[in-house]
Amino acid sequence: MGGSFYTQRDGLRLMSVHAITQRSDTVEVAYIRYSDDNGVTWGDTTEWPMHFEAEGGQGRRHFWGGYLDQTTDRFISMWNQGVLPTDDPLEGMRQWALHYAVSEDGGKSEILREQVVHEGDEYDGIHHLPGVTKGKNCVMVGDRGQVPLTRSDGVILVPVQSTPVGPDGDYANPGRGYTYTDCMMLKGTWREDGGLNWTCSERVLGDPERTTRGVIEPTIAELTDGNILMVMRGSNDAVPEWPGHKWMAFSRDGGDTWTEASPWTYEDGFAFHSPSACSQLLPHSNGKLYWIGNLTQENPRGNRPRYPIVIGQVDQDKGLLIRDSVTPLDDRQPGESERMTLSNFHSREDRETGHILTFLPRFFVNSEEGEHRFTALRSPAGYDVPRRG
Repeated sequence: MGGSFYTQRDGLRLMSVHAITQRSDTVEVAYIRYSDDNGVTWGDTTEWPMHFEAEGGQGRRHFWGGYLDQTTDRFISMWNQGVLPTDDPLEGMRQWALHYAVSEDGGKSEILREQVVHEGDEYDGIHHLPGVTKGKNCVMVGDRGQVPLTRSDGVILVPVQSTPVGPDGDYANPGRGYTYTDCMMLKGTWREDGGLNWTCSERVLGDPERTTRGVIEPTIAELTDGNILMVMRGSNDAVPEWPGHKWMAFSRDGGDTWTEASPWTYEDGFAFHSPSACSQLLPHSNGKLYWIGNLTQENPRGNRPRYPIVIGQVDQDKGLLIRDSVTPLDDRQPGESERMTLSNFHSREDRETGHILTFLPRFFVNSEEGEHRFTALRSPAGYDVPRRG
């Protein structure tokens, strides 16, 4: 899995990240490199192991990538980190915490790196957010579509997911699926030392009688009226007769409080089908807002099928997907396995061309042989002629 990120307000300096995964929900190693010419040439690659020795089990990281705060010209790197007692990925539901680092020179050096901890004397590295305690439940960034944004007042908004707890204070799965999460917003305010003071919003809750895994992997964008749109992954994995959708919620106060989660729709009100998979909202310099994700004609079952991957324009007044704008980027090809997935991607705008670049692993292309390919899709800003990479 991979992506690339501009690290400075001016120029063409990029960070590239690609990671190797051998099983669901953990990563073995991440490779980081930089380019000063928009990816034409690259410097040396740095290998960052995503597992480390730790007291109490196996230390694990999952490096998300980076976000450039245009207001301050600071580059923020983020990753999940936790200690898994028996190295079971599901233990992360009680262990993951979010960490970040800040660079003021485009990633050449860091001025600090630390865990995200809510401001206030009652919070620390264990009880790090309201309702979140290591060993009980977690907070994490799920996929690279969860791109932060900077509010007009300079506050950094980071969409995250968090496992809920039951009456005993321990992780509780009220659904019927593999895992269960709520979504919420972290809000970062810059300190004098270049770090961030953190607070968080209320939780956005899924209905366990409509989505078996709650709401997952939120992606956000600011609309014309200043409201924030959040689009989330859901699931019908254990109850395939339920309709599989993307879910939406809106905040009218800058990300503090949210409307009830409901199926995301076209602008005509039709709730289209979408599998349990990440997606990304992407604002473009042409003034338009795009959505990239998986959209299916038939009702999906849980994660599948994760094809085709499409791009569409979002109505910035209503926060809804414009039906006639939806255009395929890639699809399952003849001879490819039905298990093939077009997911776990990252998209960004190219500064030189205005193209939207989508970095896409094509997992399970041939499920019998375990063959995988990695492609880069390049779409014009108006995507009149989308092309496969």
